[in-house]
Amino acid sequence: MMVLQALADGVFTGAIIALGAIGVSFTLQIMRFANFAHSEFLTWGAYIALAVVMLTGAGAPTAGLTFGWPLVAAALVSAVLTGVAAWGLDQLVFKRLRRGGAQPLVLVFAAFGAALVMRHVIVLIWGHESYFYTRELQMAVLVPPGIRVMPDQVFILALALLAMLAMHLFLTYSRTGIAMRAMAESPGLAQACGVRVESVVRTTWILCGGLAALAGVFTGLTPQLHPEIGFNLLLALFAAAIFGGAGSLPGAVIGGLLVGIAENLFLLVVPPGYKPAMPFVLLLLVLLFRPDGLFGEKR
Repeated sequence: MMVLQALADGVFTGAIIALGAIGVSFTLQIMRFANFAHSEFLTWGAYIALAVVMLTGAGAPTAGLTFGWPLVAAALVSAVLTGVAAWGLDQLVFKRLRRGGAQPLVLVFAAFGAALVMRHVIVLIWGHESYFYTRELQMAVLVPPGIRVMPDQVFILALALLAMLAMHLFLTYSRTGIAMRAMAESPGLAQACGVRVESVVRTTWILCGGLAALAGVFTGLTPQLHPEIGFNLLLALFAAAIFGGAGSLPGAVIGGLLVGIAENLFLLVVPPGYKPAMPFVLLLLVLLFRPDGLFGEKR
C-alpha cells in the first residue's frame, strides 16, 4: 500500500515537474544552451500569482478545494506576465550575447547570473518569509485501492494535463508550433525553408515562461511559497528534460512523471533529506546509458 501511495504522490509531483521541464527541453534544443534561469520563472510565476491573489483574494472554497476560481485566474495572469518576462530576459541578455557570437558556455554563465538576480529581486520585494495562497484546511480523501489524495492535488493534476494537451495541439497543428518543432529538429534546415527564427524564439520564451509559471503556482499551492521553490526543482527539471530527450514534448512529460515517481519511491528507503539526490542519480544514469534521452535521436 505504501508503494501505491508513493506512486500516486509521484504522479502528482511529476505532472508539475513535467510542466517546467517542457521549457527546459525546448530551450536546450532550440536555443542550444542550458538555461539555468528557467527555474526562477517558476518562482516569479508563483509570486506574481500571489500578488494578484493579495489584490483579489483566492476566492471562496469551491467543490472541496481550498480556493476558488480567482486563484485559477491569477495563475493564468501569472502565466502571461511570466511569459512576457521570459521573452524580456532574452531580449535584454541572451539576444545581445547571440548577436555578439557568444558560445553556449557563455550563455550558460549568463543564465546563472540572471537566475541569481531574479531570485534576489524576489527576496528584496518579499523577503525570506513563507507565504500561502490560502489558509483553508483540507482533509485527504480515501480512493480505491486505498490511496489518500487531496482534492487540490487532483485539480492541479487535471489542469497540468490540460496545459500539456494544449501545448501538444499547438505544436501539432499551428504554423508556429510546426516551426518550433522544425527548429528543434534542425535549425539550419528550418532557416533554409524560410522559418522566421526571431518569431520562433519569441514564442518559445513566452510559452516556456508561461508553463513554468503554472508549475510555480501549483508548487506553491500544495505546500507554501518561498524564494527557493524554483531553485529546489532545478535539478529535477533538467533530469526530466534530458531523460525524455531535448525538444520532445512527450519526452518532457514522461520524464517529469518518472522523476516524480522515482523521488517518491526513493523516500520509502531513505530519509526525506536525501530526496534531492534522486534527480541527480537519474541524470547521471541517463547521461551514462542514454545521453540522447528516451525520445531523443541518437547522433
